[in-house]
Amino acid sequence: MRGILAVALVALTTGCGYNTIQSNDEAASAAKQQIEVQLQRRADLIGNLVETVKGQAQQELEVFTRVAEARAGITRAIQGGDAQEMAVANEQLTTAVRGLNIAVEAYPQIKSDQAFLRLQDELTGTENRIAVSRTDYNEAVQRHNTYIRRFPAVLTAKVIGAKAREYFEVTEPANRNAPKVDFKK
Repeated sequence: MRGILAVALVALTTGCGYNTIQSNDEAASAAKQQIEVQLQRRADLIGNLVETVKGQAQQELEVFTRVAEARAGITRAIQGGDAQEMAVANEQLTTAVRGLNIAVEAYPQIKSDQAFLRLQDELTGTENRIAVSRTDYNEAVQRHNTYIRRFPAVLTAKVIGAKAREYFEVTEPANRNAPKVDFKK
């Protein structure tokens, strides 16, 4: 009798999707971690970039302040671990960096500085890594969310409390206006 129960239990648990739910959830967590790593790398690079530019363009304090605040915001979002918060903070940092890039355009000596050029290249590479990481994460979330909504996995998901995960989405395009920088002050 026990043997039959054990076989029935194994058959039920292998067909219920528990292991797949766990695997999909872990894949989404790992992909989210990769976004966090790349966002932190970006925040670190931007700090160095700001210091390089700051040495050359002291009067652009407002631009540096916005970048520093946005950088602190992304660091807080990474520590919080919420995908949507990270997406919003990433967008704010992108906007602040645009302002920094506009400031750099006014100072040709900065654009020729080797440290600045190296940091710019690393930052560009990091931006690409963030985009790839975001895509990988969203694909893992889609796989997880789709799976826990299908039968019979939906039953297992309810029993174990598996929830749908949030996508890493960028903010509305209306928030993507280039910052206005005025050098006439």
